[in-house]
Amino acid sequence: MRLVLISLILCVSCTNSNKKPDYNFETHFENSKGLETATYQQTIQFYTALAEIYSEISIQAIGETDSGEPLHIVTLNPNRIFDFSEIRKNDKRILLINNGIHPGESDGIDATMMLFRDIVQGKIKAPKETILVTIPIYNVGGSLNRNSSTRTNQNGPKDYGFRGNARNYDLNRDFIKCDTKNARTFAQIFHLVKPDVFIDNHVSNGADYQYTLTHLFTQHNKLGGNLGNYLHNDMMPKLEQKLASKNWDITPYVNVFNEVPEKGFSQFMDSPRYSTGYTTLFNTLGMMVETHMLKPYKQRVEGTYELMKSMIEVTEETGSKISELRKSTFTELQESKTYKISWEIDTTKATILNFKGFEGDLITSNISGAKRLKYDRNKPFTKAVRYQNYFKPSIEVKIPKAYIIPQSWHHVIDLLKLNQVELSQLKKDSIIKVESYKISSYDTRKAPYEGHYQHYNTKLIKTEKEINFTKGTYIVYTKQEALRYLLETLEPEAPDSFFNWNFFDTVLQQKEGFSPYVWEDKALELLNNNPKLKEAFEHRKKDLTEFNNNWYTQLDWIHKQSEFYEEAHMQYPVYRIN
Repeated sequence: MRLVLISLILCVSCTNSNKKPDYNFETHFENSKGLETATYQQTIQFYTALAEIYSEISIQAIGETDSGEPLHIVTLNPNRIFDFSEIRKNDKRILLINNGIHPGESDGIDATMMLFRDIVQGKIKAPKETILVTIPIYNVGGSLNRNSSTRTNQNGPKDYGFRGNARNYDLNRDFIKCDTKNARTFAQIFHLVKPDVFIDNHVSNGADYQYTLTHLFTQHNKLGGNLGNYLHNDMMPKLEQKLASKNWDITPYVNVFNEVPEKGFSQFMDSPRYSTGYTTLFNTLGMMVETHMLKPYKQRVEGTYELMKSMIEVTEETGSKISELRKSTFTELQESKTYKISWEIDTTKATILNFKGFEGDLITSNISGAKRLKYDRNKPFTKAVRYQNYFKPSIEVKIPKAYIIPQSWHHVIDLLKLNQVELSQLKKDSIIKVESYKISSYDTRKAPYEGHYQHYNTKLIKTEKEINFTKGTYIVYTKQEALRYLLETLEPEAPDSFFNWNFFDTVLQQKEGFSPYVWEDKALELLNNNPKLKEAFEHRKKDLTEFNNNWYTQLDWIHKQSEFYEEAHMQYPVYRIN
C-alpha cells in the first residue's frame, strides 16, 4: 500500500512539474485602457513569463547598472538559437531595440512588450531573416524613481520614471564617455549582439504639430558612402511609405525650440555621446523614434508599435543589402586616407517637407507681459517647409597607421578594451618616430554638463619627433573594425573626443613653476645669450599691449621658451604613427 501511495505522489508531482503555468499576457498598459505604463518589475516579470511559455523568447541578465539592478536583454528568434555567434553564422540580421533610456518617455517599453507577445502568439507574422533583441528598460534607476509630475509638457501616462539615472546622469549623453555602469553594460551588450539596425524609443519636446510620430535617423552624410546613401534614399523613404499606407503619418524630428516649424529647421546631428551616434561608429543603421509629447499616451504607444513593425518589414525586405553594405563600408573605411571628424550644416542644400502643422503666433503673456508662443489647434495647415538635412565636414584628419598610448592612461585603455578595440603592447623600450600634438588652445563650457566641464574649439600644434616609449606602451593599429571609434575618441578636435570630455585634463595644468625673483636673473641671462629669442621677446612687447603691460606674463613667456619648462604641459599624451 505504501509503495502504491509513493508511486501516486511521484506521478502527480511529475505531472505538475511538466505543466506550464497559465499566464495572462495582457500588459499593464492594455489593462489600464492605455493610460498607464508598466513598472520595471512588471516589465521584467512579463518577459520572464513570456520566455517561460514560448521557446522563441530568451531573457538574460547582463552586467550592472548604477541602480544595483542588472540590465536585461530579451531575444526573439523563431529558430530558438540565442548564441549570437551562431546567429551570425546563419546570415540573419539583428535589430536591437532600446527602451526607457528616459523612463518618462515610456512609449517603447509598452509597445515592445506587445510586439514581442503578438509575434510569438502568431498575431503578427514572425520575421524569418531578422532576430529581434530588446533592452526592456535601459535606465533602471530612473524607472524605479517613479513620479507623475516631472514630464511637465507630456500628455500621459499617469505615472512614469525620471529622466536622470540612479546617479542623475542623462544616459543619452553617456555612450562615448561611459561614466555610468549602464553605459558600460550597454557597450558590452552592443558588442555581444552586433546589431545591423538599432532603434531607440523616445518622446519629443519642442513644437506643436499634427504628427504623432517623428523619426531621427543618424545623419546620412556623417555615416557616409553607400551605407549613408542607402539610409537616406532607401531605408527612410521605405519606412515612411509603409507607415503612410497604415495611416500613420511621420516626419523628421522637429528640431526647434520656442519657434514655429514652418520657419524651417535642421536635422539633429547625433554625435557619439548619443545612442545612434555611438552605434553608427560601428556602421549600425541607427534611428531614434520621437513620438509627440502632446498626443494621448495610447495613441503614441500604438504609433511606436506600428513603426517598429514597419522597420522589421524594411529590414526583412532589404536585409541582404544591409549586410552587404555594412561589410563593404568596413572595408572602404580601412582603405581610406582621411576621415571627417566634425560637421556643419550645408546651407546650399535642403529638403522640402510637405509639413502638417498648426498655426502659431506670438501673443502677450499674462505672466511676464512679454511675447509668448501660442499654437491654435483649430487652425491646421499643410505647408512647404525647408528642412536642412545635408551636412558638410568642418574638420578632416589623415588616418594614422596607428596610435600610441602610454599604459598610464588606463581609463582610456579600459574603454578601448570594452569596445573590443584590438590592442598590442611594446615588448621592450622602443624609439619610435611619431606625430605629436600640443594643445595650443581650447574653450571650456562655463556650466557643468553631465558631470563635466566640456572642452570645444580645440586647436593643435602638430610636430614630428622621435620618442622613447617604454615597455608595455599600447600600440593601436587603425586598420580594424573599430576605426571610426578610434578616430572619434582619440582625435582631440572631434566634438566628442576623450580630450574634449576631460579625460586628459591633468596635462592642461602646469605642475612646476618659478619664483619671479629667482627667474628674473636667469631669464635675463637667457635673453642675453640668445639673440633670436631676445628679438622675438622685444617684438611681442612691441606688438602686444597686454603682454607689454604684464611683467609676470613676460617672465612666463620666457620660461616657456626655456629648458626649464616642463614637456608634459599641454602635451597630448596620445601619439600617431603615420
